[in-house]
Amino acid sequence: MIFSNLTALVDCNSFYASCERVFRPSLAKKPVLVLSNNDGCVIARTQEVKDLGIGMGVPFFKVKDLVAKHHVHVFSSNYALYGDMSRRVMRTLQTFTPEIEVYSIDEAFLHFSGFEKWDLHAHATHIRSKVLQYTGIPTSVGLAPTKVLAKVANHLAKKQSVYQGVCVLDTVEKIGQALAYFPIEDLWGIGRNLSFTLGQHGIATAKQLCDLPEHYVRKLCGVQGQRLVKELKGVACFGFEKNHKAKKQIISTRSFGQRVYALEDLQEAIASHISNACEKLRKQNHACRYLYVFIRTGKHAKHGQYYGSDVLTFDPSTLSTHKMLKAAHQAVKRIYKKGYAYKKCGVHLSELVSSHQIQKNFFTPEDSNKDQRLMMIMDQINQKQGRSTLKFAACGTHDINWSMKSNQRSPCYTTRWSELLKVG
Repeated sequence: MIFSNLTALVDCNSFYASCERVFRPSLAKKPVLVLSNNDGCVIARTQEVKDLGIGMGVPFFKVKDLVAKHHVHVFSSNYALYGDMSRRVMRTLQTFTPEIEVYSIDEAFLHFSGFEKWDLHAHATHIRSKVLQYTGIPTSVGLAPTKVLAKVANHLAKKQSVYQGVCVLDTVEKIGQALAYFPIEDLWGIGRNLSFTLGQHGIATAKQLCDLPEHYVRKLCGVQGQRLVKELKGVACFGFEKNHKAKKQIISTRSFGQRVYALEDLQEAIASHISNACEKLRKQNHACRYLYVFIRTGKHAKHGQYYGSDVLTFDPSTLSTHKMLKAAHQAVKRIYKKGYAYKKCGVHLSELVSSHQIQKNFFTPEDSNKDQRLMMIMDQINQKQGRSTLKFAACGTHDINWSMKSNQRSPCYTTRWSELLKVG
């Protein structure tokens, strides 16, 4: 049996590290790794780094000597660059099929309905070459009749050189061969706990999971596990989403690059988080009713631990940055305790509603619509001129003491005029 309507998963290889290589061609075939916020852990590795035995998520201080010994090139996270490169990759993919679902910053599902007469292996190879040509980012492509099988195919395309970056599972025979030795822990949707449970029942491969009776699968894995098994059998259960669902909550939080003691620094940090969160809130055309604010010390603070928080309610719901800043400024003052070394703070926006459906009351000020227009103008200017071109003074106007470590961040080559690549 040959499946006709196939779904492709296009996944960027070592995406963050590949973005760094695009603007530094001299790093081709050299070991490159990227660190998390505050240069804490390894979050992206080229194959050369993997071959050295450096694992994903390992704290950087544990591999510093190995990195120095093998001259590994290390970069701090540069999310502005990675986000812009992701947009370029996705725009390129949109030229190959009208049905695309952006799954993450470096992955997208492409649905090839109506492509029955095409040589999809050749088409996928063409997609890889064009993405590489237009963006410089290497990719792997897996094609199969369902999303879960596309994930399996992509994994094989990336890990096994025989596929040369493209794996097509379009027949029952090919699917059976792929699943026969595919580790259960590498399946999309199988977490660590479920993998352990299945292992205790002697299930080590995807093929063994598929061979289980349906009622037994549901007992072990629940409804989602049952759907996953159907997908492995070629029956599509997970729908195709062209548009991202709006988030039900928005969180902005980050650890400080160094310990913070002053109230003013905490207020600036919270104001910065609110500004970022409100920008995302308005981008999805929402307003929020509750704002949760917190500050805390490190888990192993020498001079005592402390966690302070407050919940602020807005009636009616708001999307106004300055209203939240004003309320949060007082909230931080209430929960702040002098003498503690603070390590982290953040905000959480919840009970989101459409900005077009804000339920006003008799006491709502007449100028509430002015807030919306003001915020819209501010967002438009920042989108056109660059992030933080306009910002509230509460977010800080001087060198900040609470910013995260990013000592090895590369320039924002594509999003900041002052950091454009110069060719001499």
